[in-house]
Amino acid sequence: MEDFIASGIHDLSISKVLKWAASTVMIFGGVVPFIPQYREIRRKGDAEGFSLYVCLVLLISNILRILFWCGKKFELPLLIQSMIMNITMLFMIHICVSVKNKSQIIRGPERLFTGSPSVQVIKKESRSLLDFEWRYFWQWTDFTSYIEFLLSLTLLCSLVTFVLQDSSVYIEALGFLALLTEAMLAIPQLLQNFRNKSTEGMSVLMVVMWMMGDCFKTTYFVLRDAPAQFWLCGCLQIAIDVFILGQVYWYLFRQLQFFSRSVLMC
Repeated sequence: MEDFIASGIHDLSISKVLKWAASTVMIFGGVVPFIPQYREIRRKGDAEGFSLYVCLVLLISNILRILFWCGKKFELPLLIQSMIMNITMLFMIHICVSVKNKSQIIRGPERLFTGSPSVQVIKKESRSLLDFEWRYFWQWTDFTSYIEFLLSLTLLCSLVTFVLQDSSVYIEALGFLALLTEAMLAIPQLLQNFRNKSTEGMSVLMVVMWMMGDCFKTTYFVLRDAPAQFWLCGCLQIAIDVFILGQVYWYLFRQLQFFSRSVLMC
């Protein structure tokens, strides 16, 4: 009898430890891939290889997920993960904006969320302080503009959610939109690499960690019997991660080909 009780306590303890470990990985696992990218940007003083739209996708996704939690409670670790990820993305934006401003040899006109550039530019172009320009969206030159946009977006989405909080259709759609947006996480980086015809400046380790995290997350959703859209979006993320790693191989292969041809010509 004592052996049976001891065995039950042991199994229970192991179960709790594994559950705690899985929750910890879910909370902090998404942040880890951005550490090597942050360090690389800081070391090189160049943020051109990293797409800020990755931050935009994650911020929107996690803002929507937090609001989804307000309408339909889900696991607390996923809520905490969203909060920590938003803070991490603000750090990434701050380092990118700072590096880009420092690397400018000739200081260009300020691009702000409110569309209000410096006083000199206003006098020359007679523009309104509230003139918002879409061509500069998410390409602002000051960190405050990003904060202003995120606060405006959060306020707007919060008001809509408050009004429609009793609508199950809206709440479910909100959750699906949050997951779908998160599934598009790596698309901006994929397009950035395609435009540059290179993966220079992008941390390959970051993408590898993305894929590892997405594999763990998708497995977690399957084992926890999460709704189908959770693991389907996870599978989509894994596919995009693999495609980016394919870009790394392809562009590196082309560079080696070009180098070998140059050597032969010499």
